[in-house]
Amino acid sequence: MSDCNHDCSSCGEKCEKADFLAKPREDSKIKKIIAVVSGKGGVGKTTVAANLAIKLASIGKRSLVIDLDAGLNDLDVATGVEDLVTYDLVDCLEGRCRAAQAIIECPESKNAFVLPCVKALPDDKKYFDALKELYEGLNSAFDFVLADSPAGIGDNFRLAVSASDEALLVTTAHLPSLRDADKTAAMLRGSGLKEINLVVNKVRGDLIAGGLSLSPEEVAETLRLPLLGAIPDDDEIFLRDAGKLPPDAKSGGSFKMLAGNLLTGKRKVCDFSRAYRGFSGYIKRKIKNGL
Repeated sequence: MSDCNHDCSSCGEKCEKADFLAKPREDSKIKKIIAVVSGKGGVGKTTVAANLAIKLASIGKRSLVIDLDAGLNDLDVATGVEDLVTYDLVDCLEGRCRAAQAIIECPESKNAFVLPCVKALPDDKKYFDALKELYEGLNSAFDFVLADSPAGIGDNFRLAVSASDEALLVTTAHLPSLRDADKTAAMLRGSGLKEINLVVNKVRGDLIAGGLSLSPEEVAETLRLPLLGAIPDDDEIFLRDAGKLPPDAKSGGSFKMLAGNLLTGKRKVCDFSRAYRGFSGYIKRKIKNGL
């Protein structure tokens, strides 16, 4: 599938395409449709959505991440499929193609798929019903559908949330992020979602140990949300596409733990400050922060 340009009209092959818009089977194995949201931009929401989908795929769960963040439209870049896009989400919603023609398998991860959005997605009520119809068809094809939603509560936020079962709110421990996350959480609580969980991203263990940052648990208490996972601040995420993290990347184990928590309902979170406690930890903090 990775060699396909998804333009059936230009292809002589008679391959059998999966119909992602088929009516859901009675034994549909869908687990959840999750809106991945954030209070503000820059907290790593898209990175979390992409890497979570790929980790779910790595443990055998067929996962799709959809780009509903129409203002930025960078999910295709984050997942490394930008050169494979022929049709996108807007084409699907407006009936110009079938979902199977727009959905792209991640080159680095079997069972992880992307539905990109490279065109502007108007905040129009007609798209609400079209997206729900799309989701109904996807239910029979994927274990998890993650909707990478717009930051904040502006255009298309309601679109992303309205068709989802639950939300995953991504934030950092930075004060402006927490203020915006609190406002977003209030909106989510009034949306009728079954569940709202929290992921704290870009966690700095050295700052937590030094009393300069809230821990993920303290962030969860502040926002009055259950903590599903925490991801450390990791340069490897900045340097690589989703699915290309090296085995020893700090964040790799945390994304795997997040995926496991989502599957099992557990709430395991790493203690990122442990390495920075005590005398040796004090020295590490000083070195990390340039003495």
